Amino acid sequence: MFFPLADDNSDRIIKPYVNYAIIALNVLVWVFFQGMNAAGEFTMAYSTVPAEIINGHDIITQPQLYTDPNTGIQFMLPGLAHTPIHVYFTLLTSMFMHGGWLHLGGNMLYLWIFGDNIENRLGHFRYAVFYIVMGVLASLSHVFATVMSTQNSLVPSLGASGAISGVLGAYLILYPKRKVKVLFIRVVMDVPSYVALGGWILFQIVAGLGVFGGGDTGGVAYAAHIGGFIAGILLIKIFDLTRSNRLQTE
Repeated sequence: MFFPLADDNSDRIIKPYVNYAIIALNVLVWVFFQGMNAAGEFTMAYSTVPAEIINGHDIITQPQLYTDPNTGIQFMLPGLAHTPIHVYFTLLTSMFMHGGWLHLGGNMLYLWIFGDNIENRLGHFRYAVFYIVMGVLASLSHVFATVMSTQNSLVPSLGASGAISGVLGAYLILYPKRKVKVLFIRVVMDVPSYVALGGWILFQIVAGLGVFGGGDTGGVAYAAHIGGFIAGILLIKIFDLTRSNRLQTE
């Protein structure tokens, strides 16, 4: 799979302040609120729990030994903490939380490279709304996929991946031929965005179907990635409708 390094920003005419703010907020939440702990009380209180979203009420559990139905691997699942806000608001809070430095770093790299172009196209306010809508729809996709599968609905989900997937879907529609500098194996090359992002979503689909690892998705909410990507593709033109096309779509 291609690893993105940079893209063409030669047509950017506004500073992507919203994108910078989102990146900063994600880092601040991980460091100061989560305490760099993926299983801490804050994390277990403000993550999205599919069972809570379906039932509409808070669920508090004790730590328990969980057996993955696909692999048979056992691990200790931290208990769900009390959520001080209504559980539906965790669809929003979970968008700014992460499970580790690698998780955070990978997400922020994609947002840094691709988010500024969408903000430049939509403007600050419209981009902020678009990002939030993408994150919520991605989380709902994960909830739906969990309910329709054998996954444990008490396992919380978190991360900016779903919202960023929506940004990537929008980028693919607005700038399908824009050059993206990527690392492929050990070679740095320029490829059209439809190649870079097409390879990314193909991997998400295949991995989400459980092709890799004999059905184990490794705890990654691939349904959120896929749902966010599709939402970005379908909705970007609506968000872009009332904005003058001062930038030539590539």
